[in-house]
Amino acid sequence: MPKTNKDGSAKQSELPSTLQRSSKKAQRTFAHTYDAALEQYDGDEERAHRTAFASLKHTHEKVGDHWEAKDEPGPSDERAERGGPSGGESAGGVDANATKEHLMGLAKRLDVKGRSRMTKAELVEALQKANDKASREAREG
Repeated sequence: MPKTNKDGSAKQSELPSTLQRSSKKAQRTFAHTYDAALEQYDGDEERAHRTAFASLKHTHEKVGDHWEAKDEPGPSDERAERGGPSGGESAGGVDANATKEHLMGLAKRLDVKGRSRMTKAELVEALQKANDKASREAREG
């Protein structure tokens, strides 16, 4: 099912909940990519969904229960760099290619405990967990 309205705006009811709480730009990026991929891949909704999230992750990162624009566009993790579902590990919306300083700032915003002693890889994993928890709580509450 298309994710955009005739005027090009994203259909709120068709967006994943994390995108419903995100900027209009994030919503448009996902929706337009989804619709184009759906047409390109002959109605394969799962592939279109993966493609739309891959596109979104180049310009946005998941912070808690929503997506925020990145300071620098580009691939967010190993999978995005290689492309395709077998291209490596996904960081689940966390910009694993960001600096450790940036990740520390996000961890502080999300109140990740023990962040000052974590390696960059541990920060990415802790941010994934914090994001998942925030999204779950937003859906339930």
